[in-house]
Amino acid sequence: MALNILVVDDSKVVRSVIKKTLDIAGVDVGNIFEAGDGKEALEILDKEWIDLVFADINMPVMTGLEMVDRMKEDGILQTIPVVIVSTEGSETRIEELKAKGVRAYIRKPFTPETIKKVVDEIMEGK
Repeated sequence: MALNILVVDDSKVVRSVIKKTLDIAGVDVGNIFEAGDGKEALEILDKEWIDLVFADINMPVMTGLEMVDRMKEDGILQTIPVVIVSTEGSETRIEELKAKGVRAYIRKPFTPETIKKVVDEIMEGK
């Protein structure tokens, strides 16, 4: 099943790297949408069918954490799995994210194998 994926990061380069890594990893992608911050992401989530979100934590306008909080308030959006991709990664922060419903955490830099493993684990459980 081809997945519609939303990549949320304030760095266009990082968004491109994630898109390329999904391709190299062999993830069956339908459409990839991009957002530069959590606010843009929520606007896309309102309009498009998204199966999986990859998001950074630290972004201007609205952080990844604020985006996750807003998604939790929405009956439909709260069912969309979110994977945080960030350089920030203390155990405390990861536990906080998982408590908020984040499904996985990937530390930058990452490999295609890591991306593939996380996508497979999340989509198997869906």
